[in-house]
Amino acid sequence: MANNKTLSNAKRAKKDEFYTQLVDIENELVHYKEHFRDKVVFCNCDDPYESNFFKYFAANFNHLGLKKLIATCYDPSPIAGRQLDIFSQGILSENERKAFKIEIKEVVDTNNDGAINLADVEYLIKNDRNVLSLLEGNGDYKSKECEMLLDESDIVVTNPPFSQLNDYILFLYKHHKKFLIMCNHNVVHYTEIFPLIKNNELWLGYNSNKTVRFAMPDYYEKWDEIIDGVKYGKVPSIGWITNLDIKKRHEDLILYKTYNEIDYPKYENLNAIDVERVSEIPCDYYGMMGVPDTFLDQYNPMQFEVLGADGIPRYAEELHMGRIGEDWLSRYRKNGGTGHYTANMKSLVVTRDGVPKKPYSRILIRRRRGDGNVVGANNDSPLRMEPSKRDAAPALPMAAEPDAEYGVKK
Repeated sequence: MANNKTLSNAKRAKKDEFYTQLVDIENELVHYKEHFRDKVVFCNCDDPYESNFFKYFAANFNHLGLKKLIATCYDPSPIAGRQLDIFSQGILSENERKAFKIEIKEVVDTNNDGAINLADVEYLIKNDRNVLSLLEGNGDYKSKECEMLLDESDIVVTNPPFSQLNDYILFLYKHHKKFLIMCNHNVVHYTEIFPLIKNNELWLGYNSNKTVRFAMPDYYEKWDEIIDGVKYGKVPSIGWITNLDIKKRHEDLILYKTYNEIDYPKYENLNAIDVERVSEIPCDYYGMMGVPDTFLDQYNPMQFEVLGADGIPRYAEELHMGRIGEDWLSRYRKNGGTGHYTANMKSLVVTRDGVPKKPYSRILIRRRRGDGNVVGANNDSPLRMEPSKRDAAPALPMAAEPDAEYGVKK
């Protein structure tokens, strides 16, 4: 079975070609139809010979109202020959794998079978060589020719190599691109990526932090099953991230619990309360709270403000987080705690029901008060502005005025 260890090994070896199943693409993209009309979609980590991303957009080209679909192939593909048989057109043989691109501007019922599907795309490719052409380089998304294709596109949709995820996302931002990508959920804790979430420039899609089954290259030693000669393995903590405005992020999280000091103890080194479950965020508390990172799956920027994340040093400083301290550490050890912590570390610690604990994976948030325009809903939003203009944009509505240590004035 593929697992997080498999992902880590793949990242170190730079061998992380996990091939997304069509059903997982369909389950996410069904929510984005309005975003694609009259747009150029670029799948820049997707060999069309293999990719279900290409297959999805090609088969739904007219349904989505696409202006153009571009896909580029990285040389070589490790699981060649399992989907589109495009190489039989004579541009190059299967034994002569090279990087190429496919550009589709129109999909018509060329074989007159009454349906518009992938067979029509295959027929189109075979009968018009201008649609498929070789690339000069190896098809890497950072290559000059792929970068030019990126500048031509409106939206990028793909499953990028997990080993390059951080650089890939920053590369898309450098080019001011809209995108929807599948990735490991742990990306929300990356030092350079979390600030984009905090600043409402990036958020989770509809399906997040799930176990997903991928097709894997033959050289992978662990898998769950083999179907028609293809290895399939389950990988946990997979989700989608995007900067396309979606309905989900404008829906309020329903709050029903009320604050009390017993159920919501304060951290020993930060003036904030600990909330064990997202469903238990109190409806009557407006100070700083630490919540599980699953909160981001239900985050509405008009309802909450993200302040930071435990484990990212810059936020420990910005939020005035203290060190763990000898007192808490001593009590933690006496209660059987074995975590690798030292008194000088800056990380959230709490005592709950008399037991010193180190909470797992906390996002620091605060409730908002007042009305305001929904972030991302119009062209004046900071989300849609060029970076040079974003800093001058109106601030989002704030919560109750904080005190010096991020408590709240009553």
